[in-house]
Amino acid sequence: MVRPEENGRTPGAASGAWRVTVLKQERRKAGPQAYEPSRRQGEPLARREDLRVHGTAGKISCIDASGHTRWTTPCSGVPNAAHISRGRVLVTTDSLAYTPWGNLGPALLLDLADGTLITELRGERGAALGGGRFLLGLEGYDVFDTWEYDRDGTLVDSWRSYGHYVIGTGIRVVETDRNLPTRSHVVRLLPGGTVERGPLLTDPLTPRPLVLSDGTILILDSGVLRAVGRRLEDTVLAELLPVAPEEMWRYSGRLHRAGDKLRVSLTERHPDRPDRPDKHTVHSWTLVLHPPR
Repeated sequence: MVRPEENGRTPGAASGAWRVTVLKQERRKAGPQAYEPSRRQGEPLARREDLRVHGTAGKISCIDASGHTRWTTPCSGVPNAAHISRGRVLVTTDSLAYTPWGNLGPALLLDLADGTLITELRGERGAALGGGRFLLGLEGYDVFDTWEYDRDGTLVDSWRSYGHYVIGTGIRVVETDRNLPTRSHVVRLLPGGTVERGPLLTDPLTPRPLVLSDGTILILDSGVLRAVGRRLEDTVLAELLPVAPEEMWRYSGRLHRAGDKLRVSLTERHPDRPDRPDKHTVHSWTLVLHPPR
């Protein structure tokens, strides 16, 4: 079962490395199913016990298990993600109008009890830590940074790193710098702004990774499935469809897990008609995950 990363060794965990077996490989023309939304319509942005945080254009709501709306708070954009920690909720938004930062909207730190605005921050991607603390990150215009804020919105720490956050008793980041050649790594964030660097990546914009029960991160890196452990050790699990870095702009990947099965897809844009979805091709694989022995 996928769960957050934990540093150190899980008691009773097996030793060794994960392995995969490819059960099926398919290639087809793209259809609507190749572009599944990251969140289904009506699905909450975040949940904690009996509370659900929902967001639509212009407002954020908290609804309990009985369907009662606890509170509603206006916002200037479209909420896209929420993260809950000890009585606080951090909501990132898209702006309604195009800005110098694209569609980046404000990040709102709210009191989970009544929706009161604690403070307004800036960041594209967030994650919840313990004790009402949060990570918030942003990339672009010489910014490639992650900031840690406490429950009052006070800056606690910062790092020169940004990407997909893997949170447990420690913090790892699968970096996405959008540069060629990329300087993205899988890293660990340590107190005092220290960044411990692990394996170098090939894709400057890897899709969201999966985290396995022992803390291993599965990464689709330029068509290669890689596993990175808690100590930042790196293993290549399968070379599915290796893509040259300069061609990665034509590909978008996705990882999905169901039980011991792993579904991997790469949508390939046509080199001459990248704007035509009907010209795209979807490469997909179904794999079985074998846990360490």
